[in-house]
Amino acid sequence: MPGIDECLSQAMAIAGARAAGLIDWSSGLALGSVGVSPTGDHDTTAAEATDLVRAAVEGATFTAAEDGKAPLQDIILTAGRSYHLLCFIDTVFDSRLVLHLWLDRAEGNLAGARYRLQSLAEELVLG
Repeated sequence: MPGIDECLSQAMAIAGARAAGLIDWSSGLALGSVGVSPTGDHDTTAAEATDLVRAAVEGATFTAAEDGKAPLQDIILTAGRSYHLLCFIDTVFDSRLVLHLWLDRAEGNLAGARYRLQSLAEELVLG
């Protein structure tokens, strides 16, 4: 079971990965990051990703379900030359974490990257 550094290292091994980060979206802080940030600054990237996550979490449209409980699994944002995958991480403590992967569209496989990122999020051990 990998920790933060190992998890991010494995995320960077995904074909087409440009950057990866673990973000606490309650505070907007990057708990770890690797690669080249899309903005040139990992802290700015974490803050902007936090804004996107909060908008999705706070919107009733994206969390609506018959039972009233539908936790988000991930967010996929497509851009001209890249994808941004934000995978929510379940924790045993009161924390709000997402694993962010910036993926080159020409070199990456969105479906494969999503599957691998979800697997890494499930294996992540924080401590």
